[in-house]
Amino acid sequence: MRKILLASLLGTLTLSPLTSYAQFAKSEDAINYRKGSFAVMGAHFSRIGAVVKGEKPYNKDEVIANAAIVNTMAALPWQAFGPGTEGGRSQPEIWKETDKFKAGADKMQKAVADLNTAAQSGNLESIKKAFAAAGQTCKACHDNYRKK
Repeated sequence: MRKILLASLLGTLTLSPLTSYAQFAKSEDAINYRKGSFAVMGAHFSRIGAVVKGEKPYNKDEVIANAAIVNTMAALPWQAFGPGTEGGRSQPEIWKETDKFKAGADKMQKAVADLNTAAQSGNLESIKKAFAAAGQTCKACHDNYRKK
Protein backbone atom coordinates (compact mmCIF):
# COMPACT_ATOMS: atom_id res chain seq x y z
CA MET A 1 0.00 0.00 0.00
CA ARG A 2 2.84 2.38 0.85
CA LYS A 3 4.45 1.72 -2.52
CA ILE A 4 1.20 2.54 -4.31
CA LEU A 5 0.82 5.78 -2.34
CA LEU A 6 4.42 6.79 -2.97
CA ALA A 7 4.16 5.94 -6.66
CA SER A 8 1.04 8.06 -7.08
CA LEU A 9 2.61 10.95 -5.17
CA LEU A 10 5.76 10.74 -7.27
CA GLY A 11 3.60 10.73 -10.38
CA THR A 12 1.94 13.88 -9.13
CA LEU A 13 5.32 15.48 -8.56
CA THR A 14 6.49 14.78 -12.08
CA LEU A 15 3.40 16.51 -13.41
CA SER A 16 3.41 19.40 -10.93
CA PRO A 17 5.87 21.55 -12.91
CA LEU A 18 3.38 21.41 -15.78
CA THR A 19 0.55 22.81 -13.68
CA SER A 20 -0.13 26.49 -13.33
CA TYR A 21 -1.77 28.82 -10.90
CA ALA A 22 -4.80 28.97 -13.19
CA GLN A 23 -5.88 25.50 -12.14
CA PHE A 24 -7.67 27.07 -9.17
CA ALA A 25 -10.98 28.49 -10.31
CA LYS A 26 -11.53 30.14 -6.94
CA SER A 27 -9.28 31.33 -4.15
CA GLU A 28 -11.00 28.81 -1.86
CA ASP A 29 -9.83 25.96 -4.12
CA ALA A 30 -6.20 27.04 -3.69
CA ILE A 31 -6.65 27.50 0.05
CA ASN A 32 -8.12 24.00 0.41
CA TYR A 33 -5.36 22.51 -1.75
CA ARG A 34 -2.56 24.00 0.31
CA LYS A 35 -4.33 23.20 3.59
CA GLY A 36 -4.62 19.58 2.49
CA SER A 37 -1.00 19.42 1.37
CA PHE A 38 0.24 20.90 4.63
CA ALA A 39 -2.07 18.66 6.70
CA VAL A 40 -0.69 15.47 5.15
CA MET A 41 2.86 16.74 5.43
CA GLY A 42 2.32 17.76 9.06
CA ALA A 43 0.77 14.43 10.02
CA HIS A 44 3.76 12.48 8.75
CA PHE A 45 6.26 14.99 10.11
CA SER A 46 4.61 14.62 13.54
CA ARG A 47 5.06 10.85 13.37
CA ILE A 48 8.79 11.37 12.98
CA GLY A 49 8.65 13.93 15.76
CA ALA A 50 7.18 11.38 18.15
CA VAL A 51 10.20 9.16 17.52
CA VAL A 52 12.66 12.06 17.83
CA LYS A 53 11.10 13.08 21.17
CA GLY A 54 11.20 9.52 22.47
CA GLU A 55 7.42 9.27 22.65
CA LYS A 56 7.41 6.36 20.22
CA PRO A 57 10.01 3.65 19.67
CA TYR A 58 12.31 4.03 16.68
CA ASN A 59 11.28 1.91 13.73
CA LYS A 60 13.58 2.55 10.79
CA ASP A 61 11.05 1.49 8.14
CA GLU A 62 8.33 3.74 9.56
CA VAL A 63 10.64 6.74 9.77
CA ILE A 64 11.82 6.13 6.21
CA ALA A 65 8.23 5.89 4.95
CA ASN A 66 7.12 9.03 6.79
CA ALA A 67 10.17 11.02 5.67
CA ALA A 68 9.55 9.99 2.07
CA ILE A 69 5.95 11.20 2.25
CA VAL A 70 6.99 14.50 3.85
CA ASN A 71 9.64 14.94 1.16
CA THR A 72 7.14 14.29 -1.62
CA MET A 73 4.46 16.52 -0.13
CA ALA A 74 6.93 19.38 0.41
CA ALA A 75 6.85 20.18 -3.31
CA LEU A 76 3.09 20.46 -3.61
CA PRO A 77 1.58 23.42 -1.73
CA TRP A 78 3.56 26.20 -3.40
CA GLN A 79 1.56 26.24 -6.63
CA ALA A 80 -1.45 27.22 -4.51
CA PHE A 81 0.13 30.57 -3.54
CA GLY A 82 -0.19 32.26 -6.92
CA PRO A 83 -1.96 35.48 -7.82
CA GLY A 84 -5.59 35.49 -6.76
CA THR A 85 -5.14 32.78 -4.13
CA GLU A 86 -4.97 35.08 -1.12
CA GLY A 87 -6.82 34.19 2.04
CA GLY A 88 -7.12 31.41 4.55
CA ARG A 89 -4.53 31.46 7.30
CA SER A 90 -1.96 33.02 4.97
CA GLN A 91 -0.73 36.54 5.67
CA PRO A 92 -0.86 39.07 2.82
CA GLU A 93 2.95 39.42 3.06
CA ILE A 94 3.25 36.19 1.06
CA TRP A 95 2.07 38.03 -2.04
CA LYS A 96 4.08 41.17 -1.23
CA GLU A 97 7.35 39.35 -0.50
CA THR A 98 7.20 36.59 -3.09
CA ASP A 99 10.97 36.24 -3.46
CA LYS A 100 11.47 35.96 0.30
CA PHE A 101 8.55 33.53 0.59
CA LYS A 102 9.90 31.38 -2.26
CA ALA A 103 13.35 31.35 -0.65
CA GLY A 104 11.79 30.06 2.56
CA ALA A 105 9.88 27.39 0.64
CA ASP A 106 13.08 26.33 -1.11
CA LYS A 107 14.94 26.19 2.20
CA MET A 108 12.19 24.02 3.70
CA GLN A 109 12.25 21.64 0.74
CA LYS A 110 16.04 21.31 1.06
CA ALA A 111 15.77 20.63 4.81
CA VAL A 112 13.06 18.03 4.23
CA ALA A 113 15.19 16.36 1.54
CA ASP A 114 18.03 16.23 4.07
CA LEU A 115 15.64 14.67 6.59
CA ASN A 116 14.69 12.07 3.99
CA THR A 117 18.36 11.27 3.43
CA ALA A 118 19.00 11.04 7.17
CA ALA A 119 16.02 8.71 7.59
CA GLN A 120 17.40 6.38 4.95
CA SER A 121 20.75 6.27 6.76
CA GLY A 122 19.11 4.77 9.83
CA ASN A 123 21.23 6.93 12.12
CA LEU A 124 18.85 8.28 14.77
CA GLU A 125 21.17 11.13 15.77
CA SER A 126 21.32 12.31 12.15
CA ILE A 127 17.54 12.03 11.94
CA LYS A 128 17.15 14.15 15.08
CA LYS A 129 19.43 16.87 13.70
CA ALA A 130 17.74 16.89 10.31
CA PHE A 131 14.30 16.89 11.93
CA ALA A 132 15.21 19.92 14.04
CA ALA A 133 16.54 21.79 10.99
CA ALA A 134 13.41 21.01 8.98
CA GLY A 135 11.22 22.05 11.90
CA GLN A 136 13.01 25.39 12.09
CA THR A 137 12.22 26.12 8.45
CA CYS A 138 8.54 25.33 9.06
CA LYS A 139 8.50 27.55 12.15
CA ALA A 140 10.17 30.43 10.33
CA CYS A 141 7.50 30.40 7.64
CA HIS A 142 4.68 30.08 10.17
CA ASP A 143 6.11 32.96 12.22
CA ASN A 144 6.39 35.23 9.17
CA TYR A 145 3.50 34.21 6.93
CA ARG A 146 0.78 32.40 8.87
CA LYS A 147 -1.98 34.15 10.76
CA LYS A 148 -1.99 33.42 14.45
